[in-house]
Amino acid sequence: MTSSQTKEQQLATTEKQLSDQQKVVDYTTQQKTTLLNQTKSQESNYQAIIAQKKALYNQLNQELVQFQSQLKLKVDPNSIPATGSAVLSWPLSHIIITQYFGNTSFAQQNAAVYNGHGHDGVDLGAPIGTPILAPANGVVLGTGNTDLTCPNASYGKWIMIKHYNGLSTLYGHLSVISVTQGQSVSLGDTIGYTGETGYATGPHLHFTVFAAQGAEIASFPSKGCPGAIYTMPVADLSAYLNPLDFLPPVPAQ
Repeated sequence: MTSSQTKEQQLATTEKQLSDQQKVVDYTTQQKTTLLNQTKSQESNYQAIIAQKKALYNQLNQELVQFQSQLKLKVDPNSIPATGSAVLSWPLSHIIITQYFGNTSFAQQNAAVYNGHGHDGVDLGAPIGTPILAPANGVVLGTGNTDLTCPNASYGKWIMIKHYNGLSTLYGHLSVISVTQGQSVSLGDTIGYTGETGYATGPHLHFTVFAAQGAEIASFPSKGCPGAIYTMPVADLSAYLNPLDFLPPVPAQ
């Protein structure tokens, strides 16, 4: 690559970053305006919105567990990297875990939400607009926005990536998606920015790790929003893996 081509590539990258950052600003402004209009700055109205979100989320989880229990996707244990292999890097530069994988105390206290299956990923606290980094090389299986199907019920804006190590990863509640289906990504590439779309009561990144053989993107009807069709990542229940089994140790704070 010539010096001129390198400069053009750097300029294109910078322009893309600036464009994405403006999208984050636009998203944040829209979120604040929407919340103020819905609540009119009254706590009771805010709590009503949270209750409605939770009800929709409960409905979706029941539908999702039922749909996924019928998938019967076979997962070869030998296709999954060894626990502790650290084949993935952290998807954020600064790590604050706000909820772990599995039957956490929060999941147990909200059993109706998680249907007894526990939390299917880890939640990483981060301000809106924090860059999300590809944790390994791979290909984008798809992107989407469940809020277009049933607002506040699921992942909101999401990305799913299939890696070359037997794993797939999912990123939920994004403000901006920076990749497209079929795009190849390399370790450390910015794939999107954190937000609080979907079922989220604050800005964070929901990060799920699947056994790639047992996960796919599928469509099924929404009962919470009748007449609408979800298209989103789904997996056999055995394909949900603890992300911490494949990540480096949590960085010291």
